[in-house]
Amino acid sequence: MRTHSVSSSPVSIDLIEKIISGEILLDISQESRIRILQCRDYLDNKIRMSGDLVYGVNTGFGALHNVAVGSRELEQLQKNLVMSHACGMGPVVPKDIVRLMLFLKIQSISYGYSGVQLKTVERLVALFNRNIYPVVYEQGSLGASGDLAPLAHLALPLLGMGEVEQEGKRFSGKELNEMMGWDPIDLQSKEGLALLNGTQFMCAYGLWCLIRALRLSGQADMICALSLDAYDGRIEPFTEEVHLIRPHAGQTQTATAVRKYLEGSELINRHKEHVQDPYSFRCTPQVHGATKDCIAYVKTVLTTEMNSATDNPTIFPELDKIVSAGNFHGQPLALALDFLAIAVAELGSISERRINQLVLGKRGLPPFLVARPGLNSGFMIPQYTAASIVSQNKQLCTPSCVDSIDSSQAQEDHVSMGANSALKCYRVMDNVQRVLAIELFNASQALEFRRPAKTSSRLEGLVSAFRRHVPFIEDDVVLYPYMHKAESFLRDEWYTD
Repeated sequence: MRTHSVSSSPVSIDLIEKIISGEILLDISQESRIRILQCRDYLDNKIRMSGDLVYGVNTGFGALHNVAVGSRELEQLQKNLVMSHACGMGPVVPKDIVRLMLFLKIQSISYGYSGVQLKTVERLVALFNRNIYPVVYEQGSLGASGDLAPLAHLALPLLGMGEVEQEGKRFSGKELNEMMGWDPIDLQSKEGLALLNGTQFMCAYGLWCLIRALRLSGQADMICALSLDAYDGRIEPFTEEVHLIRPHAGQTQTATAVRKYLEGSELINRHKEHVQDPYSFRCTPQVHGATKDCIAYVKTVLTTEMNSATDNPTIFPELDKIVSAGNFHGQPLALALDFLAIAVAELGSISERRINQLVLGKRGLPPFLVARPGLNSGFMIPQYTAASIVSQNKQLCTPSCVDSIDSSQAQEDHVSMGANSALKCYRVMDNVQRVLAIELFNASQALEFRRPAKTSSRLEGLVSAFRRHVPFIEDDVVLYPYMHKAESFLRDEWYTD
């Protein structure tokens, strides 16, 4: 187990992967401790010495921004904010995402622009390090004033409220404090707002999806190479010179990857009767490549976001400024995550077309990839399933970012709906994993009809690893267990050579 010190140093995607896998413990660097304490001292002095109204510090929230709150009620104001905003509905957020949310919130408020108490950050770190996950619900964020409802649920246990999960057991926030010997945090001025304002729900889902997208992109290239060989396809569309004269980075990367996967293949190098392959094979570099380029763009957006302070108002002690602005607005994430969902869905869309080509009974392959079609339906219905999933993805890929419904008596009159973008993107990732699993299932089956000829050693290794979970299908059997095993193979036991 490695310890990461939260500081102003940039956070990388590699670190995020380790956080998801549970390999990281957190502590707070001395640099961050000093910045947190200085910012808190500055805010306390500013409130005491100035009679000015500061949004969310000594005023109400949203449409109540002009309603002053007395100095003796500032703590209750912040507690009320957290309680009243914990309005989540729907399914519980997976613990991997909650773990990321905790980390991202700790990172954001440790820059020293949020005015939180040091002990508040320390309590969040304690939750993270003990694998205690606040119970957060999927629905409720508009993706604009930050992810208010989800982050309120994340903050409730600090007050001895809400619920948490640890090692599969659920406890109330009060029970947690009793077990741990903790006192509830008495939130000071602005702290509730610092905890609730921010994009950590959207960003956590986005980072999880980005890491999954990078993996799916690599899997799609390798499975396509296997399908191409099983289909008796041509290597010419992957020729390096073709892509050098249209040098989109992702297109070139895909063509290179497929060529390498097919190096030494007996099948790819044999004489071909056909002159040209369907687009789902011939245009793979262009389609997979465009997805790679999108993923690269989304990576830049999310890297910037996770290294940012996104609550409001923002406190600049060295400038003697408290600025009410809009860093919590999720538009950068909403656009990026809608784009990512669309791009990754295309990996599933073209995969399903390759699945269909493999069952058509062309190029010497039997109809539906079974030796005795008619008596056996063979691989007829897995293509149906893939088509159904791809169709669902088309519906999920309707952008959320183009929608806005105002809230808080029209004070918050343009919202990003980025939380919905993130949730849709998450579902698309799972769907594409399933479609690629079906393609691998079909391509491995088709390859057996080319024997004794062989594909490349790398792809033979893939098929050999896959066969430890999923056999060649001679006659009709119940297929869904093998389809589920194919999905698990790609998700959990993906072959790497």
